[in-house]
Amino acid sequence: MTTTDSTAAGPAAEAAESPRALARARKRQSLARFWRAYRSHKSGLWGLAALVLIALIALVAPLLVGADSQSVTDAPGGPLESPSGEFPLGTDQFGRSVLALLVWGARVSLTVGLLAAVLCVAIGTVVGIVAGHFRGWYSTVLMRVTDWFLVMPTLVLAIALATVMDRSIWTVILAIGVTTWPTTARLVRAQTLAVESRPYIERSRALGGGHGHIMLRHVLPNVMPLVLAQTTLVISSAILTEATLAFLGLGDPTITSWGGMLQDAREAGAVSAGHWWYLAPPGIAVAVVALAFTLCGRAVESVLNPRLGVSR
Repeated sequence: MTTTDSTAAGPAAEAAESPRALARARKRQSLARFWRAYRSHKSGLWGLAALVLIALIALVAPLLVGADSQSVTDAPGGPLESPSGEFPLGTDQFGRSVLALLVWGARVSLTVGLLAAVLCVAIGTVVGIVAGHFRGWYSTVLMRVTDWFLVMPTLVLAIALATVMDRSIWTVILAIGVTTWPTTARLVRAQTLAVESRPYIERSRALGGGHGHIMLRHVLPNVMPLVLAQTTLVISSAILTEATLAFLGLGDPTITSWGGMLQDAREAGAVSAGHWWYLAPPGIAVAVVALAFTLCGRAVESVLNPRLGVSR
């Protein structure tokens, strides 16, 4: 009896597991196809390599430069020393190593860029799908609010929010996220309208599919490639905005970021005094990371939508 039951249960278990195994196999095949297509974009590979290197440096920052390298009271060097063997990028006005500050700043800049981009894309995706799915006054109200945010200068809105709220890293993330979502909302809405015009959406409605089912099971999976590509592009903009806010003195003064380093260099008179080693490294770092994310974003966008014809 036991042998018969186990024999009968074997094919049943395999039949139950086969759809999951098939789904996992299809996902692996899709990822493999995506990676093969992505590798053909040389600029995207260069951007990805730069991001991986910078992310690894940020992760192991405590091991590379030590946690006390940000201390003002225990600074190892003199104020504004030029580059040397001990300090490859010189020191700041407090005698701290600019190279160590640059490594620590990568953690904050990448964190702010990633979280702000996720918040921006999440808001834009929800607004875009809802505005594209529901017609009538729902869509009209959402699009007029989107248009208002779209025509307002993003940096001015971010500065206003960062001014009235507490000066912290979360304030910067919130200020960037809630002011940069309209472009994503517009793109997602257009894609939602295209998806909902397809025949299988009508069949889903005829079979009793509700609004939530259609938006979550049909629309969202079809707009996710666009959302993924938009996220990689928004990250670079978020990092630049964070650097700008920190440069204007609206960042968290208790943490080290690349924008904060630029602000400190300006206050220390690095521009007029010619202390290039204090001013140039954080500016170059911001430009490199923004460029790397842009290259990755363009490559992802070209892979997911080959009709764009993005140059390789």
